[in-house]
Amino acid sequence: MQYEFDKRSVKVIEHIRNSLPFFCFENFANGSSDTQHAVFTRQGGTSPWPFDTLNLSISVRDRAENVYANRSRAYATHDRSNDSLVHAHLIHGADVAIVTHQDYGQYIGPVDGLITNEKGCGLTMNYADCAPILIFDPLRGGIGLGHAGWQGAVKDLPGAMVRAMQQAFGSEPADLSAAVGPCIGPCCYEVGEPVLSAVKDTFNESQALLRPAPDTGGSELSGDKRYFDLPEANRQRLLEAGVEQVEVADFCTACRTDLFFSHRAEKGCTGRFGAILML
Repeated sequence: MQYEFDKRSVKVIEHIRNSLPFFCFENFANGSSDTQHAVFTRQGGTSPWPFDTLNLSISVRDRAENVYANRSRAYATHDRSNDSLVHAHLIHGADVAIVTHQDYGQYIGPVDGLITNEKGCGLTMNYADCAPILIFDPLRGGIGLGHAGWQGAVKDLPGAMVRAMQQAFGSEPADLSAAVGPCIGPCCYEVGEPVLSAVKDTFNESQALLRPAPDTGGSELSGDKRYFDLPEANRQRLLEAGVEQVEVADFCTACRTDLFFSHRAEKGCTGRFGAILML
């Protein structure tokens, strides 16, 4: 048995452009023409197994020519290129950087959050079970893109992004629109130490985030194993930071390896799918 995604989740909308599929949130940014965003799948690229086919990361053992060919295909769906987007050197932390077009083509960091209020500026990151975090300020014209696995959720990367936008752009959290993209769900994310202690030490409602095994009917597990609800943890962080409109994608990356790369399900031997967000 798998956990069903509940009412907090939304169905994301599939689009196909230049024969390449990607997903968008229906209500993120309330349909504003001031932003564009996309969460790509693993489909439509050139990479061979186990990076098949739209691997967008140079941090795995795929050939560089495949990665850059894939990036060209993916980013072209929104009239961008590798050198007209800002990239991040990800480390599973909670640091956030302010960027502009002068950072195009660069790997900023190490950080797990990028924010900008520069018109036309585009952000991109890659994922394989960690959650994409998208934030938009419709009143002051700012955006943020983040990467939050269990460490990012515990260290409050989503909240750090909100606070960075407050400080840099004068954003009011209640005005922000946010989304948590496809990531590993509580159906598949079995965890032990040190995750258990870290979650219990930092979340007020930690028991709701650390679920018993799906096949135990809600009974206690033997031993020190639980299933961590990563999308809900990131949603809670955004709500705690004052964001009132938060969407959560209704995909588990480990369940849907036909659509997304999953570090957990594919035992570390896989690629990375990407997300882009542009102002």
